[in-house]
Amino acid sequence: MRALVVYCHPVAESFTAGVRDAVLRGLRAAGHEVDLIDLHAEGFDPVMGRDERLGYHEPGINVLPVAGYLERVKRAEALIFVAPTWWYGPPAMLKGWLDRVLVPHETFGMPQPNRPLERRLTNIRVLAAVTSLGSPWYWWLWIGQPGRRILLDGIGGIIHPRAKKLWLALHSMDSASASSRATFLSRVEARFSRL
Repeated sequence: MRALVVYCHPVAESFTAGVRDAVLRGLRAAGHEVDLIDLHAEGFDPVMGRDERLGYHEPGINVLPVAGYLERVKRAEALIFVAPTWWYGPPAMLKGWLDRVLVPHETFGMPQPNRPLERRLTNIRVLAAVTSLGSPWYWWLWIGQPGRRILLDGIGGIIHPRAKKLWLALHSMDSASASSRATFLSRVEARFSRL
């Protein structure tokens, strides 16, 4: 399986970098082909400018600024996000990547009255997100899990309808012990080695 891992964290030595490495080890142990996008290392610009927004709904034009990323998404059979959850959602750079890369006409057909959104990323059969949150699990439920809903449900609406979805999260990250962090990393690696 061709797995595209989209990683987002500004600090090279962060816990999230360790999570990324656990995901990559697991995928490689399972024999999957891995393509890594490191948004900060690649200097991805998450800001959609005026001209890009004006051409956003125009087929072909909206591809030009992000053609390389879009091509990688279209080749993938698994799309895996590794990023922290900040203020209940993905970091701004990752949200900007979603805004700019998952463009209409290429990744979904524009909705029409009384018709559902047309799925155009049916090549993606596995959708996963691995994250850490400062909030405890019960608060995350109370808030409504917006980050999970964006990454799994929102994107889930434009990929294969029977795609497998996976959410792995370490809650209360700010007070997590070294032991609980290590346990989470082991769990992540093991889970992706069984993918």
